[in-house]
Amino acid sequence: MAERPPAPDNRAEIIEAAARAFMVNGYAGSSIDMVAEELGCTKGRIYYQFKGKADLFFDVQKEAMRMNIALVEPIATGKGSPRKRLQEMTERQVQLIMEQLPFQRVLVQGVEMHLEGSTTPSQRKVLDFLIAQRDRLEQLFVQVVKEGVRDGEFRKVDPRIFGKVLMGSIVWLTMWYKPRPDDTPAKRRKLARELADYMLNGLTGKA
Repeated sequence: MAERPPAPDNRAEIIEAAARAFMVNGYAGSSIDMVAEELGCTKGRIYYQFKGKADLFFDVQKEAMRMNIALVEPIATGKGSPRKRLQEMTERQVQLIMEQLPFQRVLVQGVEMHLEGSTTPSQRKVLDFLIAQRDRLEQLFVQVVKEGVRDGEFRKVDPRIFGKVLMGSIVWLTMWYKPRPDDTPAKRRKLARELADYMLNGLTGKA
């Protein structure tokens, strides 16, 4: 008997399973069979939703970037002092990485592919979109730093350079953070707060 078509919301489940597979094995080392095994289904169920591994890989990255901007943008453009907003943006972004580590690590893998040029023309179009979204996310942080410098809340720094340093520090978390069995939301919040304090200390200290 043929397998029944998956439910409409099954696409999200496939993307989550793919994120876990790509995080562990990388793009080159992963296959649709591995994703199917991770999800506990046949690969036909995945091919019903996706043309192939590359499409699935890019959809994981798109979802990761959607999460990032949806989280950060309302804070960046909301009320509160630049210091308060930047602190919250940084803490929440760090928490998101810890909570959605497979998605966020795969997003970094995609950027590395783009930089190495190991893509087809059609794949580069998607990666160019993702790079543009990454720049959009970075600009949200840069703008808040710029406001803080203008208002005298932060010391005089180049907002663009500081934004790149800050984003680099945040992204590096995907490389060294490893969830522990005793992790709790409270522990992740505490770690996010401490890391944000370290990252932002250079804005409030003396030049």
